[in-house]
Amino acid sequence: MAVITGNHDRPGHTTGPAHPRTARGPGPVPPPPTPDGTTPPHRSHFRMTTQTRTPRTARIRTLAVTALATTAAAAAALTLTSTSAQAAELKQTAPTVKTAPASDNLDGWIKESLAIMKAKGIPGSYEGLHRNIMRESGGNPNAHNGWDSNAQKGTPSKGLLQVIQPTFNAYHVAGTAHDLTDPVANITAAANYAANRYGSIDNVNSAY
Repeated sequence: MAVITGNHDRPGHTTGPAHPRTARGPGPVPPPPTPDGTTPPHRSHFRMTTQTRTPRTARIRTLAVTALATTAAAAAALTLTSTSAQAAELKQTAPTVKTAPASDNLDGWIKESLAIMKAKGIPGSYEGLHRNIMRESGGNPNAHNGWDSNAQKGTPSKGLLQVIQPTFNAYHVAGTAHDLTDPVANITAAANYAANRYGSIDNVNSAY
């Protein structure tokens, strides 16, 4: 029996299939050319481009949202600062308004009393009130007489026109305070008493 030796690739020799570990499949088939003669990019190129652009697009959107939020915050801060500055400017330029009572001095008390007296039909003038007030109390609404006959009876004279409590209660003018030493209440009650006894406070020139 003859032994076959030599090259297995000689003509007429049939070789077996390639070993699976060394076999390679066909490479990527390029797409056919487009009608204009150009070759479109391979699908792997699209996958790479899509994968590359997606994070980039997300970053761009994130930056845009952050920029909008920063702009809105800056606008709000600017508006708040402007409003605060305007409020401070108004506070500095606005005049201070004193919320004091309508009458806080003798002149005011007399004028307020005259308005009430006029409305109630009680006679009397500014001069008549002022003259008697200065004689009786010197213009002090808290003047208190603790030594005369009224004081000895337990009803001292008080206030601008030195009225005793029983007289104040009897001649109190509605609309004024129920307080003997209240300036307006004291004046109007005394003027009402003088009008009933002397015709007017203007006719009083001494203790009454």
